[in-house]
Amino acid sequence: MTDFLTSIQAALGLPRTPIPFTASGALPSAFAVTDLACASIAAAGQAISELLNQQTGRLPKVEVDRRLASFWFATSIRPIGWQLPPLWDPVAGDYATQDGWIRLHTNAPHHRAAAESVLGACTDRAAMAAKVAQWASKDLEQAVVDAKGCAAEMRSWAQWQQHPQGLAVNAEPLVQFTQEQDENPQTWQGSVTRPLAGIKVLDLTRVLAGPTASRFLAGLGANVLRIDPPTWNEPGVVPEVTLGKRCARLDLHDPTDRSVFENLLKDADILLHGYRADALEQLGFAAERRRQLAPGLIDVCLNAYGWSGPWQNRRGFDSLVQMSSGIAEAGQRWKQADQPTPLPVQALDHATGYLMAASAIRLLTERLKTGSGGSARLSLARTAKLLIEHGPGTSEALRAEDEQDQGLQVERTPWGPAHRLQAPLQISGTPIQWALPATELGSHLPQW
Repeated sequence: MTDFLTSIQAALGLPRTPIPFTASGALPSAFAVTDLACASIAAAGQAISELLNQQTGRLPKVEVDRRLASFWFATSIRPIGWQLPPLWDPVAGDYATQDGWIRLHTNAPHHRAAAESVLGACTDRAAMAAKVAQWASKDLEQAVVDAKGCAAEMRSWAQWQQHPQGLAVNAEPLVQFTQEQDENPQTWQGSVTRPLAGIKVLDLTRVLAGPTASRFLAGLGANVLRIDPPTWNEPGVVPEVTLGKRCARLDLHDPTDRSVFENLLKDADILLHGYRADALEQLGFAAERRRQLAPGLIDVCLNAYGWSGPWQNRRGFDSLVQMSSGIAEAGQRWKQADQPTPLPVQALDHATGYLMAASAIRLLTERLKTGSGGSARLSLARTAKLLIEHGPGTSEALRAEDEQDQGLQVERTPWGPAHRLQAPLQISGTPIQWALPATELGSHLPQW
């Protein structure tokens, strides 16, 4: 756990300060998932502590609860009298091929359509399995990707080390910072209790990693506005990740909506985006244009497979990166299973989300000092490398009853009441609390 924390502290430019991790228990895994959860959450807390030290001369203490960190890496919401929608499309998942295994990610309708354009229409998993079995893993992966879908062949860590994309990711830093030279002085509007008050965060991210980052920033007082395309939905995770935010819709292909977006960006302090590396460029919002619209902008972006190499523009998700990078194959061997065994939670998403939040806070701290903005790039694949290289996990399991004394709070959501777990992070004098309950996508106007 210390190794995780010191690696992350070095990547973020944070002091190498020990941070206590309280409670006990861990998620069962081939890898030290709970240790990664604690370290990434701790780093985000330490970044806030350092910002407060800069602004007030007082360095708050930080600590992380291991049990709560583990639970938040799964889900923090417990519906009362209603159920969360399924996380996965009925045909999403792992399938045996002629020579191994492949994962198909079909949660978005257009991604399922892409897979079915290659394999044919499939009404259920059995039909999909019969068709996938006729393919070699590498050929099917490439065919689905060429159809603008999402798929990943199961590779071992050793195979990933020989793959051009694995080699490219290995050469990248965990966080790639770029400091700009613009001058846009900013006065801190926050307080010890709400250190990010007055900070506008424009959130263009989806599903888990980026939304985890913006949820954390909202919990410290930031004004978070999430923007989605007109038809996008992710019902299985919306109640989890929209906590503390307002959510609106814009079509960036529409001239009127583009104008609205540009005006939002002009007033933003932080931009979070998780598009493929070339996507915003194709929409006419390349990095130079973003900075032209918003001098001093803090621009934090992630993608799945890294920022160099042949796959830098490839569509990807946590579960696919686990397949590509050797995590699912190592889990299969660890569990002595007959099929891929992923992490017990989507830890790459969650950890990268907290690292994104920490990166944004580090850049904000610098901006408050010098007036200059900057950018940070992260990827799920580089976080996977961090996890894999920090050693084995544990077979112990947290028990369901372990959460019973974890400060469940009632939240009034559009779907019904729910319990929300207490935050896993404690910063002395700075409570993490959300002013808004989770909400439906598109439920607000696109305005600050």
